[in-house]
Amino acid sequence: MSVNGLLIDYEWCTGCQSCELACKNEHGFPMNKWGIKMVEFGPFEMEPGTLEWNYMAVPTSYCDLCEDRVARGEQPTCVLHCLANVIEYGPVEELALKMAAKGKRVSMYVP
Repeated sequence: MSVNGLLIDYEWCTGCQSCELACKNEHGFPMNKWGIKMVEFGPFEMEPGTLEWNYMAVPTSYCDLCEDRVARGEQPTCVLHCLANVIEYGPVEELALKMAAKGKRVSMYVP
């Protein structure tokens, strides 16, 4: 049996918080509790005239990969509602191959 996780390609994340809101609605989390949280990292001047500014969707310990949705054959709600299509769900082995091919602005979450 394979283990599933999330691959988050934050190079293209726009920081829209759709994943965060969808998760809150799916699970009924109260204010100040998230299953996935958007974090803004930057802006930082890397060299004169060059800024780096990233948004990162970070799953928290409350993330259960939407086990009820997945049991019904659906995707986790953060994946479904990601407007930039930067969150993927699947077997860790497959996600690791995609991660290696994408470069350095990628993270993986395995509960």
